[in-house]
Amino acid sequence: MADKRTGTPEPGAYASPPCFMHEVSEDGVNGTAPRQEGWTDVARWRTAERKRLIAARLALSAEERQARSDRIAATLDRIVGKVSGRIISSYWPFRGEPDLRNWSIRIIERGGRIALPVVIRKGWPLEFRIWSPGDPLERGLMNILVPSRGPSVQPDVAIAPVVGFDAANFRLGYGGGFFDRTLAAMPRRAFVIGVGAAESRLATIYPQPHDIALDAIVTDE
Repeated sequence: MADKRTGTPEPGAYASPPCFMHEVSEDGVNGTAPRQEGWTDVARWRTAERKRLIAARLALSAEERQARSDRIAATLDRIVGKVSGRIISSYWPFRGEPDLRNWSIRIIERGGRIALPVVIRKGWPLEFRIWSPGDPLERGLMNILVPSRGPSVQPDVAIAPVVGFDAANFRLGYGGGFFDRTLAAMPRRAFVIGVGAAESRLATIYPQPHDIALDAIVTDE
């Protein structure tokens, strides 16, 4: 785990950059916008890394993915701590993401409430709706199961699956920008924890001004 508050990164090898990354302007490394030709290469690199990292986690067996998910859940219990009376946003897993559904049920059993993110429309922030086992679900805009009804709520803790991440806790997602828009629009910032495979660590995602760092990253290590 890497925690932004301490600045201590989790040990592990960085992924090797693709050959065209030597062309990227150094202006893009520390959160400022690179020159236009540099950003074109960053965008190409992000697309390639998403494809590589998603393929790697899909290649794992179901048993290995579940074992990794269980290790992540155990660490989340220690970080989140007391859940009674709090709203924890989780997610419905797809494309090999850590499966935290059993962990979410345990949160409910301990007196917490679970909310799931809902894509309202492209370019908008996510909405969070309360979910309990047995509640009706439907296929959302991104073909992910989401609560079919319910009011929007504000989570106290938000769990976000990552495709990749870096030592500064910037998240590489699916490229839609939904989560960054959501964090920017929150009236009260939740404590945000990214979850993913340790092998998803990158030297940098080349963050841009719209990218928002997470508070902590939890991996299967």
